[in-house]
Amino acid sequence: MLSIVIPAYNEEQRLSPTLDRIFDFLDKNWKQTVEVLVVDDGSRDSTAKLVEARQKIEPRLRLIQNPGNRGKGYSVKHGMCKAQGDWRLMTDADLSAPIEELTKLIEAATKAGAKVAIGSRALDRRLIGVHQSRWRELSGIFFNFVMRAITGLKFKDTQCGFKLFHRDAAALIFPRQQIDGFGFDAEDLFIARKLEIPSIEVPVRWNNVEGTKVSLVLGMKPFADLLWIRWYSLTGRYRR
Repeated sequence: MLSIVIPAYNEEQRLSPTLDRIFDFLDKNWKQTVEVLVVDDGSRDSTAKLVEARQKIEPRLRLIQNPGNRGKGYSVKHGMCKAQGDWRLMTDADLSAPIEELTKLIEAATKAGAKVAIGSRALDRRLIGVHQSRWRELSGIFFNFVMRAITGLKFKDTQCGFKLFHRDAAALIFPRQQIDGFGFDAEDLFIARKLEIPSIEVPVRWNNVEGTKVSLVLGMKPFADLLWIRWYSLTGRYRR
């Protein structure tokens, strides 16, 4: 069984075509059981109503609602803990990484015997079709440099919103996740390493989609989250 978890905050404009693309891909390529979970993070628009209406005619779709606006990290954690699939994919509502790249992650994880496979923009930048602004790209590169120095992780791109978890890995990682904001990506991979869960990084196609909800202040918070990851590790939050 496959679960696809989509964190969503005020996504009524982009969510409908995203769901169309996902179900079209599944209908053509996926014969096993599947569920698509949209995690509404206290949206102020009609995101929840859109999903509620659609799930009446699409039994594979489920709406999960957070208790208010808690953050992307909380949304992913909530969805992953509610998911039932053997493999559980986290993908952004704008599908900046095309859903077709799911096959690449599953094949790479199966071949390597990995329980976590993360999509990466940094391993092969030739796969980036539409780039972010130069400032945002440089900020991402700098964040990765700081992340590697503080956490010791070797990944070149922890922030791509396209990650695949086996159910066994998800059951160990997400109950331990402490960060509700954008620093959760690095935290989940740090927990995986601490628990000796085999993880791999896979180059994927990616296209920047305008309409980011990450302000300058929110964009700086993951840097502070890296220090919290070290603190949580030292205080035993990630122990077996």
